Order: sequence, then C-alpha cells, then structure tokens
Amino acid sequence: MFSMVTEFMNYSQQTVRAARYIGQGFMITLSHASRLPVTIQYPYEKLITSERFRGRIHFEFDKCIACEVCVRVCPIDLPVVDWKLEKDIRKKRLLNYSIDFGICIFCGNCVEYCPTNCLSMTEEYELSTYDRHELNYNQIALGRLPMSIINDYTTRTILNLPMK
Repeated sequence: MFSMVTEFMNYSQQTVRAARYIGQGFMITLSHASRLPVTIQYPYEKLITSERFRGRIHFEFDKCIACEVCVRVCPIDLPVVDWKLEKDIRKKRLLNYSIDFGICIFCGNCVEYCPTNCLSMTEEYELSTYDRHELNYNQIALGRLPMSIINDYTTRTILNLPMK
C-alpha cells in the first residue's frame, strides 16, 4: 500500500512539473506573438547593409602595380593576375586581373593588404546567376561600381537595426 502511494506521489509531481514546462513554453510562444514581423519582401524591400559589410570586390585598374600581394594573402590563391615585365623601364605592366566569385569566400584579406588600395569591398550582394562561369569577373566587370541600395528607386530600403 505504501509503495502505491509513493508511486502516485511521484506521478503527480512529474505531472505538475510537465504542466509547468508546458506553461513556460506557452508563455514564450505568447510573448513572441506580440512582436513585429522580421521578414521582409526581398525583391521589393532590401536591408541597408552595415558599414563593414563585405560584398563584391571593386578593382581600380590604374592603381594596380601587379605586385600579387592579393594572391599571396588569399587563403585560396584566387585572384588571377597576368602581367608583363617592361624591360626598358623595369616595371610590371598589368595585362589582366580576374576574380571568380563562385569560389571567393569574401574574407577581405586582398583588400586589407593591397599596398595601393586598388581593391575595395562594395555593398553589392546580389551575385546569383544561372551559369557559374558568369561569376568569373575580369577587370572590366570588377571596375563597375554597383548602384547604391539607397539610390534604387524601385525598392524600399529598410534600416537593419538590432531589435530590443
């Protein structure tokens, strides 16, 4: 008889504990129901990227001295730098510069260590294509500055502020 009473007491304590956990979970669910939605309608609404956002790389051909520092600091040896040595002036002349954004990890080492600041990160993040070969940008494609999200009149910009 005594063991049956203790089993019933344990069962009732476990039931009360389970009901308390369910109640706590339900209260958390109700607290989230009063929040504003976080979802944005992407093609029509875009978040303003932070100042330190690392997007597509911008390249200035005239500033580059073909030193290949960007290739050496890249963890995957990604930038392809083609140059020719001008023997009469004993300097390198840059012929071609390309980056494949299908492989790039956007670490920013190339931008940070470039001695002439010919590389910079932009706020452009829409790089999706149907063909992966279109992600291989040469110096002409890298030289184009993207249109600022703030200046794009077709979309509504939303400031990305932390919620309290």
